Amino acid sequence: MATDAANKSGAIKRRLKKITAQTKLNVLPYEYAGKGGLDNEAAAGIYPKAFPRTWFHPRWHLLTWYPRGVLNEAFADQVIEFIQMEESIQEAPFDRYADLSGLTHIRIGIDHLIHTARRRRKVKQPAKSALFADNPMTFGVAHSYELLMSDAMIEVRAFKERRAAAQWLEVPLKTLECPL
Repeated sequence: MATDAANKSGAIKRRLKKITAQTKLNVLPYEYAGKGGLDNEAAAGIYPKAFPRTWFHPRWHLLTWYPRGVLNEAFADQVIEFIQMEESIQEAPFDRYADLSGLTHIRIGIDHLIHTARRRRKVKQPAKSALFADNPMTFGVAHSYELLMSDAMIEVRAFKERRAAAQWLEVPLKTLECPL
């Protein structure tokens, strides 16, 4: 059984390396934070992750993601694989924040949304997942996912305002700003 878990973890890591290689990363190297590239206060304790436009804030046990462009089913699956890998390597549960305001289109069918929710409902670690959407259509998809995840260990909430998301996650509003 441990071998199966190790093989699965290895497969996820290889897939993420491939995704990373295929995507131009818009992240700052670790040593760049705090040296004028970012506001020093905002940069303190922010670590870019291997997935595009994703950062971890250890002080808040928070993973933040700022997608751009089109979110389709294949990309959504890659996001879930990345989060599952992070869940397997992090020592403690962590909350999540996705700022969906950079998306131009969402091309995910309701069947795929239901399948994803069923998959994520199996998680046994408690966590919060805040989805910020400033567009009515994107908010509708985020809210649908929230409803599908009701009563799960991962508590999902869709927000139309960043401030409300920050309050719910119990983090400073500045923490939810994209570091780029």
